[in-house]
Amino acid sequence: MLYIIPNINDIETSISLAKRYDAAFEYNDFYRPEVLTNEERFHRAIHFYKSLDRDRSKDTLHGAFMDVTVHSSDPGIVYISDLRIRQSMKAAAELGVRAVIFHTNILPNFSDDNYLEQWCNKNETYFRKLCARYPKIDILMENMFDDRPDNLVRLAYRMKDVRNFGICFDYAHALIFGHNISIAEWTSKLLPYTRHMHINDHNGKSDLHLAVGNGVTDWNEYERMIEYAEVRPSVLIETTVPENIELSVKYMKNNRIYPFTETDQKFRLL
Repeated sequence: MLYIIPNINDIETSISLAKRYDAAFEYNDFYRPEVLTNEERFHRAIHFYKSLDRDRSKDTLHGAFMDVTVHSSDPGIVYISDLRIRQSMKAAAELGVRAVIFHTNILPNFSDDNYLEQWCNKNETYFRKLCARYPKIDILMENMFDDRPDNLVRLAYRMKDVRNFGICFDYAHALIFGHNISIAEWTSKLLPYTRHMHINDHNGKSDLHLAVGNGVTDWNEYERMIEYAEVRPSVLIETTVPENIELSVKYMKNNRIYPFTETDQKFRLL
Protein backbone atom coordinates (compact mmCIF):
# COMPACT_ATOMS: atom_id res chain seq x y z
CA MET A 1 0.00 0.00 0.00
CA LEU A 2 1.11 3.53 -0.79
CA TYR A 3 1.39 6.40 1.70
CA ILE A 4 1.75 10.17 1.31
CA ILE A 5 2.33 12.99 3.80
CA PRO A 6 -0.73 15.25 4.15
CA ASN A 7 -0.29 19.01 4.21
CA ILE A 8 -2.59 20.45 6.86
CA ASN A 9 -2.45 23.83 5.08
CA ASP A 10 -3.48 22.37 1.70
CA ILE A 11 -5.52 19.38 2.72
CA GLU A 12 -7.70 19.31 -0.39
CA THR A 13 -4.66 18.62 -2.57
CA SER A 14 -3.55 15.88 -0.18
CA ILE A 15 -6.99 14.26 -0.17
CA SER A 16 -7.15 14.45 -3.96
CA LEU A 17 -3.75 12.73 -4.32
CA ALA A 18 -4.71 10.06 -1.79
CA LYS A 19 -7.89 9.26 -3.69
CA ARG A 20 -6.14 9.27 -7.07
CA TYR A 21 -3.47 6.80 -5.96
CA ASP A 22 -5.50 4.89 -3.36
CA ALA A 23 -3.01 6.05 -0.73
CA ALA A 24 -3.18 6.43 3.03
CA PHE A 25 -1.74 9.30 5.09
CA GLU A 26 1.40 9.43 7.22
CA TYR A 27 0.99 12.40 9.56
CA ASN A 28 4.14 14.48 10.04
CA ASP A 29 2.63 17.08 12.38
CA PHE A 30 3.17 15.25 15.65
CA TYR A 31 6.95 14.96 15.66
CA ARG A 32 7.40 18.73 15.51
CA PRO A 33 8.49 20.40 18.79
CA GLU A 34 6.42 23.48 17.94
CA VAL A 35 3.30 21.28 17.95
CA LEU A 36 4.22 19.08 20.92
CA THR A 37 4.99 22.10 23.12
CA ASN A 38 1.77 23.94 22.22
CA GLU A 39 -1.23 22.11 23.67
CA GLU A 40 -3.78 24.18 21.75
CA ARG A 41 -2.02 23.58 18.43
CA PHE A 42 -1.61 19.88 19.24
CA HIS A 43 -5.33 19.34 19.89
CA ARG A 44 -6.34 21.59 16.98
CA ALA A 45 -4.38 19.38 14.56
CA ILE A 46 -5.98 16.22 15.94
CA HIS A 47 -9.46 17.74 15.72
CA PHE A 48 -8.81 18.92 12.16
CA TYR A 49 -7.74 15.48 10.89
CA LYS A 50 -10.64 13.79 12.70
CA SER A 51 -13.06 16.19 11.03
CA LEU A 52 -12.13 14.97 7.55
CA ASP A 53 -14.50 12.50 5.91
CA ARG A 54 -12.03 9.65 5.43
CA ASP A 55 -10.98 6.31 6.93
CA ARG A 56 -7.89 6.72 9.15
CA SER A 57 -7.48 3.06 10.17
CA LYS A 58 -4.72 2.44 7.61
CA ASP A 59 -2.91 5.73 8.30
CA THR A 60 0.45 6.01 10.05
CA LEU A 61 2.04 8.74 12.12
CA HIS A 62 5.65 9.83 12.50
CA GLY A 63 6.45 10.10 16.18
CA ALA A 64 8.76 12.55 17.92
CA PHE A 65 12.44 12.12 17.14
CA MET A 66 14.16 15.47 17.68
CA ASP A 67 16.71 14.75 20.46
CA VAL A 68 14.60 11.80 21.67
CA THR A 69 16.90 9.30 23.38
CA VAL A 70 15.26 6.91 25.82
CA HIS A 71 18.63 5.15 26.04
CA SER A 72 20.35 8.19 27.58
CA SER A 73 22.21 7.84 30.90
CA ASP A 74 20.81 11.28 31.86
CA PRO A 75 17.44 10.90 33.69
CA GLY A 76 16.35 14.36 32.60
CA ILE A 77 16.82 13.52 28.93
CA VAL A 78 14.99 10.22 29.40
CA TYR A 79 12.11 12.07 31.06
CA ILE A 80 11.56 14.54 28.21
CA SER A 81 12.10 11.78 25.61
CA ASP A 82 9.39 9.70 27.27
CA LEU A 83 7.07 12.71 27.38
CA ARG A 84 7.47 13.37 23.64
CA ILE A 85 6.91 9.70 22.78
CA ARG A 86 3.79 9.56 24.96
CA GLN A 87 2.46 12.68 23.23
CA SER A 88 3.00 11.04 19.84
CA MET A 89 1.18 7.91 20.99
CA LYS A 90 -1.67 9.98 22.37
CA ALA A 91 -2.15 11.58 18.97
CA ALA A 92 -1.96 8.18 17.28
CA ALA A 93 -4.55 6.67 19.61
CA GLU A 94 -6.96 9.58 19.16
CA LEU A 95 -6.61 9.45 15.37
CA GLY A 96 -6.95 5.66 15.30
CA VAL A 97 -3.92 5.04 13.06
CA ARG A 98 -2.36 1.62 12.52
CA ALA A 99 1.30 2.48 13.24
CA VAL A 100 3.71 5.04 14.70
CA ILE A 101 7.33 5.46 13.55
CA PHE A 102 10.21 6.40 15.85
CA HIS A 103 13.93 6.76 15.10
CA THR A 104 16.83 4.74 16.47
CA ASN A 105 18.69 7.98 17.29
CA ILE A 106 21.99 6.16 17.69
CA LEU A 107 24.96 8.54 17.80
CA PRO A 108 26.49 8.30 14.30
CA ASN A 109 29.93 6.71 13.98
CA PHE A 110 30.04 6.01 17.72
CA SER A 111 30.90 2.32 17.94
CA ASP A 112 31.62 1.95 21.66
CA ASP A 113 30.38 -1.50 22.66
CA ASN A 114 29.02 -0.37 26.04
CA TYR A 115 27.06 2.44 24.42
CA LEU A 116 25.52 0.14 21.81
CA GLU A 117 24.67 -2.48 24.43
CA GLN A 118 22.98 0.19 26.54
CA TRP A 119 21.09 1.45 23.47
CA CYS A 120 19.73 -2.01 22.77
CA ASN A 121 18.89 -2.92 26.37
CA LYS A 122 17.16 0.35 27.22
CA ASN A 123 15.22 0.53 23.96
CA GLU A 124 14.04 -3.04 24.37
CA THR A 125 12.85 -2.37 27.92
CA TYR A 126 11.15 0.89 26.96
CA PHE A 127 9.43 -0.24 23.76
CA ARG A 128 8.25 -3.54 25.20
CA LYS A 129 6.30 -1.54 27.77
CA LEU A 130 5.04 0.89 25.13
CA CYS A 131 3.88 -1.91 22.83
CA ALA A 132 2.03 -3.54 25.74
CA ARG A 133 0.33 -0.25 26.56
CA TYR A 134 -0.82 0.25 22.95
CA PRO A 135 -1.48 -3.30 21.66
CA LYS A 136 -3.63 -2.13 18.72
CA ILE A 137 -0.92 0.18 17.29
CA ASP A 138 2.22 -1.04 15.55
CA ILE A 139 5.36 0.67 16.83
CA LEU A 140 8.07 0.81 14.17
CA MET A 141 11.72 1.76 14.58
CA GLU A 142 13.36 3.61 11.69
CA ASN A 143 17.05 3.71 10.79
CA MET A 144 18.26 7.32 10.81
CA PHE A 145 21.97 8.17 11.04
CA ASP A 146 22.82 4.49 11.56
CA ASP A 147 26.03 3.54 9.77
CA ARG A 148 25.17 -0.17 9.83
CA PRO A 149 21.98 -2.25 10.12
CA ASP A 150 23.22 -4.58 12.87
CA ASN A 151 22.02 -2.62 15.91
CA LEU A 152 18.46 -2.23 14.64
CA VAL A 153 18.38 -5.88 13.56
CA ARG A 154 19.58 -6.93 17.00
CA LEU A 155 16.75 -5.01 18.67
CA ALA A 156 14.15 -6.34 16.22
CA TYR A 157 15.36 -9.90 16.76
CA ARG A 158 15.13 -9.53 20.53
CA MET A 159 11.58 -8.19 20.16
CA LYS A 160 10.36 -10.65 17.53
CA ASP A 161 7.92 -12.06 20.09
CA VAL A 162 6.20 -8.65 20.34
CA ARG A 163 3.42 -8.74 17.77
CA ASN A 164 3.16 -4.97 17.30
CA PHE A 165 6.86 -4.08 17.01
CA GLY A 166 8.82 -3.94 13.77
CA ILE A 167 11.07 -1.90 11.51
CA CYS A 168 10.43 1.09 9.26
CA PHE A 169 13.20 0.81 6.68
CA ASP A 170 14.27 4.21 5.33
CA TYR A 171 15.99 3.31 2.07
CA ALA A 172 17.53 6.75 1.50
CA HIS A 173 18.97 6.89 5.02
CA ALA A 174 20.70 3.54 4.45
CA LEU A 175 22.22 4.74 1.19
CA ILE A 176 23.37 8.10 2.57
CA PHE A 177 24.47 7.33 6.13
CA GLY A 178 25.30 3.64 5.81
CA HIS A 179 27.50 4.03 2.77
CA ASN A 180 30.21 1.69 4.08
CA ILE A 181 27.69 -1.16 4.00
CA SER A 182 26.18 -2.31 0.71
CA ILE A 183 22.49 -1.59 0.22
CA ALA A 184 22.06 -5.30 -0.50
CA GLU A 185 23.27 -6.10 3.02
CA TRP A 186 21.03 -3.43 4.54
CA THR A 187 18.05 -4.82 2.67
CA SER A 188 18.70 -8.49 3.38
CA LYS A 189 19.13 -7.81 7.10
CA LEU A 190 16.28 -5.34 7.65
CA LEU A 191 13.53 -6.60 5.35
CA PRO A 192 12.62 -9.71 7.38
CA TYR A 193 11.51 -7.36 10.19
CA THR A 194 10.24 -4.53 7.98
CA ARG A 195 6.56 -3.58 7.96
CA HIS A 196 6.83 -0.13 6.40
CA MET A 197 9.32 1.72 4.17
CA HIS A 198 10.25 5.33 3.45
CA ILE A 199 11.55 6.09 -0.03
CA ASN A 200 12.67 9.22 -1.86
CA ASP A 201 15.58 10.26 -4.01
CA HIS A 202 18.71 12.25 -3.16
CA ASN A 203 22.18 13.25 -4.37
CA GLY A 204 24.05 10.59 -2.39
CA LYS A 205 25.13 13.08 0.28
CA SER A 206 22.03 14.73 1.73
CA ASP A 207 18.52 13.48 2.46
CA LEU A 208 16.85 15.88 0.03
CA HIS A 209 13.47 14.11 -0.28
CA LEU A 210 13.51 14.44 -4.07
CA ALA A 211 11.01 12.76 -6.33
CA VAL A 212 11.74 9.12 -7.05
CA GLY A 213 13.84 9.03 -10.22
CA ASN A 214 15.24 12.55 -9.78
CA GLY A 215 18.42 11.56 -7.94
CA VAL A 216 21.19 8.96 -7.87
CA THR A 217 19.30 5.97 -6.43
CA ASP A 218 19.41 2.78 -8.50
CA TRP A 219 15.70 1.98 -8.45
CA ASN A 220 16.11 -1.15 -10.53
CA GLU A 221 18.30 -2.56 -7.75
CA TYR A 222 15.64 -1.57 -5.19
CA GLU A 223 12.97 -3.35 -7.23
CA ARG A 224 15.05 -6.53 -7.59
CA MET A 225 15.68 -6.75 -3.85
CA ILE A 226 12.02 -6.19 -2.96
CA GLU A 227 10.91 -8.68 -5.60
CA TYR A 228 12.91 -11.50 -4.03
CA ALA A 229 11.98 -10.64 -0.44
CA GLU A 230 9.36 -12.61 1.45
CA VAL A 231 7.60 -9.52 2.79
CA ARG A 232 5.62 -6.77 1.10
CA PRO A 233 5.84 -3.68 3.33
CA SER A 234 3.75 -0.57 2.87
CA VAL A 235 5.62 2.35 1.27
CA LEU A 236 5.68 6.08 1.98
CA ILE A 237 6.87 8.36 -0.81
CA GLU A 238 8.55 10.75 1.61
CA THR A 239 8.16 14.16 0.08
CA THR A 240 5.82 16.99 1.04
CA VAL A 241 5.73 18.52 -2.45
CA PRO A 242 2.61 17.41 -4.40
CA GLU A 243 4.43 17.62 -7.74
CA ASN A 244 7.12 15.30 -6.41
CA ILE A 245 4.51 12.76 -5.35
CA GLU A 246 3.05 12.77 -8.85
CA LEU A 247 6.49 12.58 -10.49
CA SER A 248 7.41 9.68 -8.20
CA VAL A 249 4.25 7.72 -8.97
CA LYS A 250 4.66 8.30 -12.70
CA TYR A 251 8.28 7.11 -12.62
CA MET A 252 7.49 4.08 -10.49
CA LYS A 253 4.54 3.04 -12.62
CA ASN A 254 6.46 3.46 -15.87
CA ASN A 255 9.38 1.44 -14.54
CA ARG A 256 7.32 -1.08 -12.56
CA ILE A 257 8.94 -0.16 -9.26
CA TYR A 258 7.39 -1.58 -6.08
CA PRO A 259 4.67 -1.05 -4.96
CA PHE A 260 3.64 -0.45 -8.60
CA THR A 261 4.46 -3.94 -9.85
CA GLU A 262 2.48 -6.92 -11.05
CA THR A 263 3.05 -8.58 -7.70
CA ASP A 264 1.55 -5.60 -5.86
CA GLN A 265 -1.80 -7.40 -5.74
CA LYS A 266 -0.18 -9.82 -3.30
CA PHE A 267 0.55 -6.97 -0.91
CA ARG A 268 -0.23 -7.75 2.70
CA LEU A 269 0.01 -5.72 5.88
CA LEU A 270 2.19 -7.62 8.34
